[in-house]
Amino acid sequence: MKINNSQTAFVFPGQGSQKVGMGKTLSEKYSIAKETYLQADEILGYSLSDISWNDPDGKLNDTYYTQPALFVHSLAVMRVLQQEFTDLSPEYAAGHSLGQLSALTAFNVFSFEDGLKLVQRRGELMKEAGIKSPGGMAAILGLSVEEVETLCKETSSYVELANDNCPGQVVVSGTNAGIEEIVESAKNQGAKRAMKLAVSIAAHSKLMEDAQTEFSKVVAASPMSAPKIPVIGNVTAKPLSSMEDIKNELRDQLTSRVRWTETISYLSSNQIETYFEIGTGKVLSGLQKRIDREARTYPVGNPEDLDVLSSSN
Repeated sequence: MKINNSQTAFVFPGQGSQKVGMGKTLSEKYSIAKETYLQADEILGYSLSDISWNDPDGKLNDTYYTQPALFVHSLAVMRVLQQEFTDLSPEYAAGHSLGQLSALTAFNVFSFEDGLKLVQRRGELMKEAGIKSPGGMAAILGLSVEEVETLCKETSSYVELANDNCPGQVVVSGTNAGIEEIVESAKNQGAKRAMKLAVSIAAHSKLMEDAQTEFSKVVAASPMSAPKIPVIGNVTAKPLSSMEDIKNELRDQLTSRVRWTETISYLSSNQIETYFEIGTGKVLSGLQKRIDREARTYPVGNPEDLDVLSSSN
C-alpha cells in the first residue's frame, strides 16, 4: 500500500497512553532510539529510560514522569522514522494534549532538549496545581458534547468539558465533588458509561490556572523556530502556522478544551486519509476511526509496527 505524503498526518498521543516497557524494544533494535533515551537521561538528571522500560519504583503513572516518558518515546520513534523512511513526510501534524509538545518538537519548533525541559516543567507544574487545587477527571460515553455541557452547567460544584475525543466520548474535569456528581448525572441521563479516571489532577480546566501562568512564562523564555509543517492546535483546532500562533496556543492549552474531534475533522476536510500514531499505544488510532471511518491508521511505537509499515510501503 503506497503512502501519499500529501494525504498523511502524524499524530502524537498524550497522557493515559503510557505503559511499562515503552520504547525498550525500539531501543534494542535501533541505536538512534537508544541514543535518544541516553540523551534524555542526561538532560533530566535521572534514568527516565529505567522508569519507562522497567518502572521499578512505580513512578511511570506519576504526572511528573509520565509526560517526559511519553514525549521521549514519541521523539525516539520520530528519529527512527526519519532514519529508516526518508521519503515519508507528512502534510500535517497534531498532538493530543501533551502530544502537542511532542508534535511541535518533532517538527522543528523546539530542540529536543528545550522540548523535553518544557515537558518536564509542564508535568511538574500540573502536579503542583493538582495538590493546590485538588480535582479529577471522568470519561462519559454515549452522550453528545451538548448534553455533557448542559450537565456541567447543572452540576453544583465546578466541572467542565475537558476533551472532546470523538463522537460519543468526552472527558470532563473539575473538583472531586463535581466529578462525583456529574458521573451520577450522566448515568441518569442515559450515558453508556460514566467513570472517574485514575488521575489526581483536573487537566484542561480552570483548576490548572496556576500551572498555565507559570508554564506560559517558561514557553516565552524558550527558543523557538517556525514549524516545518502546520501543527493543528488543541485549543483552536486550526493550523499553528507561525510562532505567534504557537505561543498563543501554549498560553491557553492547560486550561482549555482539547478539540480532538474538530482536529481530525479539519484534517479529513483537507484530504488527510492516513494517520501515523507516533509513540505509545493505539488510543488515537481508535478515536480517529470513530471520527473518520475511512481513515487508515498506523500505530508506530515498536519494531513490529515498523515492519508492518515497511510491508505497506
